[in-house]
Amino acid sequence: MPALEDLGQFDIVNATPSLWVFRGPLGRPTEVPSYTGRWVDIDADVQQALQRVATDERARITETIEYDLLAENNEGSALTISADETNLPLILGQMAAETTAARSRDVNDLHRSGFYAVKFANTTSTLYAFRKTTSNWKTRRDKVAWTIFAENRLTLDTSSRFELEAHFDFFAINGEILILNKNRFESILSYRRAHIEDFNDLLAEPEFAAVFGDVAPLVSHVGANKIRLRRMGAVRLKGHYKNPDFMTRLRQEHAAYGLVLNFDVDGKIVATEETSSAIIIALLDHRLGSGFSHLIYDVPSASPVNV
Repeated sequence: MPALEDLGQFDIVNATPSLWVFRGPLGRPTEVPSYTGRWVDIDADVQQALQRVATDERARITETIEYDLLAENNEGSALTISADETNLPLILGQMAAETTAARSRDVNDLHRSGFYAVKFANTTSTLYAFRKTTSNWKTRRDKVAWTIFAENRLTLDTSSRFELEAHFDFFAINGEILILNKNRFESILSYRRAHIEDFNDLLAEPEFAAVFGDVAPLVSHVGANKIRLRRMGAVRLKGHYKNPDFMTRLRQEHAAYGLVLNFDVDGKIVATEETSSAIIIALLDHRLGSGFSHLIYDVPSASPVNV
């Protein structure tokens, strides 16, 4: 687990944190996204608070799981993926130096930000931590009247307020990403775009097109739905549709496993909106039978076991 080891060995307490706020990802789903980053001057108290959050978040990671389209982590684990497989280099390139031109001088830079990033720099390496902004991040003065208790008196606080949360969505170190919140990671790095591109590549594969009479209803069913795009990406990775023996057994045994599928006279799948979910389950090989209970289950993921 080199990524977890690198994270564990990084000296957060003695690193210098800098805070960046970003707009983005912007652009069409089929385009490379764009980001606009600005660094924000912070005082020593904010620096220490960010160090505490990073230290606490690191402490709860005890294991890593390789990122997969359908993989999920728990409260003690992180998903890992190479930064080069994502749009992260587009962001890190902007964070290379806190130049005068990139400094934030307008509170709207914070109000309009979609996420913030903290760069912890020391003499040997750099750790990055990311968090997607939520409604707690910013509260405009015209929406809420905040009050504070100071000098034994309740008074209005009319300053702009931004709440740094006690969690990060993912870390990046030495070209590797450790993901604590998969949905937020995919949102920040526009990973749905990658899913869309991957689905389009799948549709262009002759082997995939060959198993369908008409794939259009399946395409309509998947649409831009993030979960369905993930599953189709997993269908491509597994590649069962390329295996003639798998497809033959699917045609012969699908009904015994409770899957409602239709085939034409040539043995090709007839996709409809009603059967599209079953088609995805079948191509994922996620409809499994237990040899113990003799019950049939849908599983979220499946890994072969050598026995």
